[in-house]
Amino acid sequence: MTAAGRVVVVTGTSTDVGKTVATAALAAAARAAGARVSVCKPAQTGVRPGQPGDLDEIVRLAGLLPTREVVRYLEPLAPETAARRSAAPYLQLSQVVDAVGKLRAQSDLVLVEGAGGVLVRLAPELTIREIAVALDAEVVVVADPGLGSLNHTELTVDALGAVGCRPAGLVLGRWPAHPDLATTCNRVDLPRLTGLPLLGAVPDGAARLDPADFQAAAPDWWRPGAVDRVLAGPVRIAAPAPAPAPREPRYSGVK
Repeated sequence: MTAAGRVVVVTGTSTDVGKTVATAALAAAARAAGARVSVCKPAQTGVRPGQPGDLDEIVRLAGLLPTREVVRYLEPLAPETAARRSAAPYLQLSQVVDAVGKLRAQSDLVLVEGAGGVLVRLAPELTIREIAVALDAEVVVVADPGLGSLNHTELTVDALGAVGCRPAGLVLGRWPAHPDLATTCNRVDLPRLTGLPLLGAVPDGAARLDPADFQAAAPDWWRPGAVDRVLAGPVRIAAPAPAPAPREPRYSGVK
């Protein structure tokens, strides 16, 4: 089994790349492997008090699990900007460390979902990079699979490396049922250019699945060894097959 209290940060190459659904898919796959999983969201924006946020969506898809949301701001903006505009207190790194510490006490794996891309300001001088460093956490990078992703993903990986963050690998969010040429090439080029393993791909529209179907299918969206890689640290991940597109209906073309 996995060492208790392992922390993995989930960030994205931008907003709307499927980060929340990928976090839910990773949580569901890890739970299917027998791990106790919890999720922390340091900063939620764009929702009112009492309205469902990203953690509620993760629980809806992956099943009931412990969660902690640290701060919430009304406007759908970067957390620093939303806090400043509303004169609300900024998120403090110590708050995140404390919240994650409480989850670690009851979990084998704590997933920490960022907001937007890796350099989005959560507070002045605070991004998800500083949180990953403070938690001594590896980082899973969720990338859009389509045209333009090569630049965005390489910049994200470089930004993480600049502060000593350890990327665990890449996840393709919103993988289409019928990938075009750019998307098919990116499946090969993204790991080649970043030097990171491709952990898996979450199919486009996965959030529309019935939660029971989502939980049953989620383990098939990850390459062999990928979930073990996240749970326990580096392991050998099977090389990707040369097929140019995923098989229906399991979207396993990245395996």
